[in-house]
Amino acid sequence: MAALRAAKQAMRREIKKRVAALDDQEKLRQSRVISQKLFKHPMYASCERIAVFLSMHDEVRTEEIIQDLFKHGKTCFMPKYLTQGTSNHMDMVKLTSMEDMMSLPLTSWNIRQPAANDNTREEALETGGLDLILMPGLGFDRNGNRLGRGKGFYDTYLERCMKHPKGKPYTIALAFREQLCQDIPVGDNDVLIDEVLYDVLD
Repeated sequence: MAALRAAKQAMRREIKKRVAALDDQEKLRQSRVISQKLFKHPMYASCERIAVFLSMHDEVRTEEIIQDLFKHGKTCFMPKYLTQGTSNHMDMVKLTSMEDMMSLPLTSWNIRQPAANDNTREEALETGGLDLILMPGLGFDRNGNRLGRGKGFYDTYLERCMKHPKGKPYTIALAFREQLCQDIPVGDNDVLIDEVLYDVLD
């Protein structure tokens, strides 16, 4: 267990270094390529209830994707992270518009999310479940292994999804090329993702 934790930490440092070397223009270019790939994806086209992360500075930009979700009348859900003491909990709550998103307060991670006392929003698993989750992460390999930030938010949420009548949603990770690795070290609690979208070099 300690060896796995150390391997993950070393890989996180290495990937963070690679992503930090990217300038904003290149991050935006790759993000646009990935967004266009997603828009043409049959799973994206056929899904109605979709969860998407609001990107941090070292993640694929998702604003264009969120705009597209609303444009096509899909139901958009976003993460609401709750950290209390040593326990980490995440819900996927409904976002109603781009204006709704822009009105959300900024967290200490510099991402927007509903305030802790905002309990009026629909939570995906309390209603119709999810068809698709667009996944963030620090690193990915081509076998669907994902390296998160070590909090376990998404792995725990996917386990909750499996208990919902709808079952586990399809999962697509959005990644910069620099986040791809040969092999990601994983443990028993790490959930495989279905697919990784990234900009392929010609």
